[in-house]
Amino acid sequence: MKKTGMAKSDAKKLMGKMVAPGAAGFGQGDAAAVDRREQRERERALGLVPFACKLNGDLLKQLQALAAERKTDMNALVADLLNKGLAAK
Repeated sequence: MKKTGMAKSDAKKLMGKMVAPGAAGFGQGDAAAVDRREQRERERALGLVPFACKLNGDLLKQLQALAAERKTDMNALVADLLNKGLAAK
């Protein structure tokens, strides 16, 4: 076998090891997917539901500035503003 053929063979073996589940040092993406799945389950248990909407860029900048000012995350800020808005109705 030529030197280039051996290099290709070695590369294929390495790629196979990277794809194999539970390979030491590889497959870190699998652990992240499990963590996200567990986080979704915890959020469901807390009664949290994903909610997506499209906002104007200027409004988003205002929300981000307000969140930074209050030192809170965007989820808590939007929930607080929605609760206040619905209570005023």
